[in-house]
Amino acid sequence: MSEFLNTHNASLLLSAANKSHYPQDDLPEVALAGRSNVGKSSFINILLNRKNLARTSSKPGKTQLLNFYNIDDKLRFVDVPGYGYAKVSKTERAKWGRMIEEYLTSRDNLRAVVSLVDLRHDPSADDVQMYEFLKYYDIPVIIVATKADKIPRGKWNKHESAIKNKLDFDKNDDFIIFSAVDKTGLDQSWDAIIAAINGEF
Repeated sequence: MSEFLNTHNASLLLSAANKSHYPQDDLPEVALAGRSNVGKSSFINILLNRKNLARTSSKPGKTQLLNFYNIDDKLRFVDVPGYGYAKVSKTERAKWGRMIEEYLTSRDNLRAVVSLVDLRHDPSADDVQMYEFLKYYDIPVIIVATKADKIPRGKWNKHESAIKNKLDFDKNDDFIIFSAVDKTGLDQSWDAIIAAINGEF
């Protein structure tokens, strides 16, 4: 991975509310989606080896726009608003939903979506809906199961099976067990992302 990208050369490029704000070029993009407290910001920070490029917050639901991160002028991560956060009004949630849907279904630059789930728990209805949505639109998806450090390693397989079962997981998709604490799954995540932007799905 490091031969391909200098991850230190990464910055928040812009935040967009709709199509008219997206960057106008053909750089490949990988979107990151997941529940508000699944560890999306930590995932971005660990992959880019930065402490707080993506702001982690004790208040879930802080990302309210599509945040585009430029990585070495070769790739962009697009952090989409976390879903399933109860304290956000229904109107606001619906607005986020439309914003995410517009991006996922209309963006030619999009190569794959990293869909983050919590390894400790069965996927929520929103997680299942997101996976079904991506499969329906034939968008390559990489499932990353976070917070692996909070479960004994001997139980990982059991939790992985439960998640795959609930998602009706397609065995052709990548499933990566990840921990932001000990960097489990870091290399596998990069391998899957690089493969996606090189069209190797």
